[in-house]
Amino acid sequence: MKNFEENLARLEKLTADIRQPDISLEDALKNFEEGIKLARGMEKEIDKIEGKIQILMNQPVPDMDTTPELDLFSGADESTGTAGAPDQGTRQ
Repeated sequence: MKNFEENLARLEKLTADIRQPDISLEDALKNFEEGIKLARGMEKEIDKIEGKIQILMNQPVPDMDTTPELDLFSGADESTGTAGAPDQGTRQ
């Protein structure tokens, strides 16, 4: 992924250079060619990543046989569902 980020930074630099009013036509064309090559390579990388994402998204969800226990009501009174009266001066 670092290579992609480096290529993106280089492409942004080439784009900024092309927009400079004092750039020669020859240099602008050279930068444009390099930018096109970079963009095509980056597009291939993005296509690979999208393919991997599609594979991951289409995998079946693992079957969860057990429901996780959160232990939210430990110490709660079974008849009232509460933990009893709060201690003096504390909030619950």
